[in-house]
Amino acid sequence: MATTYDYQPDYAAPPGAVLEEHLATRGYSYAEFARRCGRSAKLISEIIAGKAPVEATTALQFEKVLGVSARIWLGIEADYQLHRKRAAEARDEEGKAWAERFPVKELATRGIIDGTARGSALTAHLLALFGVATVDAWHTKYGAGNVAYRHSPTFPSDGFALATWLRLAEVKAADQVSVDYREPAFKDALAQVRALTRKQASNAVPEAGRLCNDCGVALALVKPLPKMRLSGAAWWPSPRRPIIALSTRHKTGDHLWFSFFHEAAHILLHSKKTVFVDGENGGDDEVEAEANHWAANFLVPRKPWRQFVQSNSYSAIRIRQFAEEQGIAPGIVVGSLQHEKCLPWRSQLNGLKERLRWADE
Repeated sequence: MATTYDYQPDYAAPPGAVLEEHLATRGYSYAEFARRCGRSAKLISEIIAGKAPVEATTALQFEKVLGVSARIWLGIEADYQLHRKRAAEARDEEGKAWAERFPVKELATRGIIDGTARGSALTAHLLALFGVATVDAWHTKYGAGNVAYRHSPTFPSDGFALATWLRLAEVKAADQVSVDYREPAFKDALAQVRALTRKQASNAVPEAGRLCNDCGVALALVKPLPKMRLSGAAWWPSPRRPIIALSTRHKTGDHLWFSFFHEAAHILLHSKKTVFVDGENGGDDEVEAEANHWAANFLVPRKPWRQFVQSNSYSAIRIRQFAEEQGIAPGIVVGSLQHEKCLPWRSQLNGLKERLRWADE
């Protein structure tokens, strides 16, 4: 039995393009051709621009003036419209598959998108969230293949959840900063933020945000999304204003502040062309190790830290005393001791750490 294949080309010439070729061959202007057909120059221009279809009456007029059968003109129009319809359906299917990869339920719960939206409406909501017109435009701007992410392989996140979280931070940061980045002022601000670690985070973080904003840095706290294992990120959406974003994934003050200073290190030390995406304590490569070292040394200078560690005295009283001497929160001291394996992660001294939670929890 013979097999019949339905040939469906991925391109169809619009009738306007074919018409324009015929007019060029004959040397007709749009106005001259319109007069010959007894139609308006506006209609001819709209057909050539693809804004108006070739209808039966028009096709007959084209046949008389150009000698090309009306059936051919109507066939070109039909093929073109069918191609457009198929392309639109393909885009709808592509958009649906694309939209389904996002944490839609969580975004709806947070009131960021309409939870009742489906199909093309949902696609439209997500495109609006990212500020792009098409799915292709999203892949160009936000797709992992087009963004220089540094993401620890030990702490992988779903790419769509990651892009969404970064975009939420970007939106939150958009109206914060009105001045260009000034590195000396940022360094001064970081010293003031360090002292803020002794306050409750609910008061300290807004103050830290204002200090950062005053020197051209946006600070955004965004609740983590499902399938996202991320403590913080730092990047430059523009060459003049960087963003530090924090997720408070571990819900303790020591992790929050270490993540903040780790991301600040990326702003101070590393490329403006890279999005630094960090899991717990950053990653393991040289750049992340440098950010870790800078953050740890900024929070607790190495000389007094080594002296404290060598004392091997880690009672709650001694930790509070050392934290007071350094002007930082005692929970940061506990977290640092745990990171260096001087204390177990499960320790009664965890009571010195500030516990964090989101308002809706």
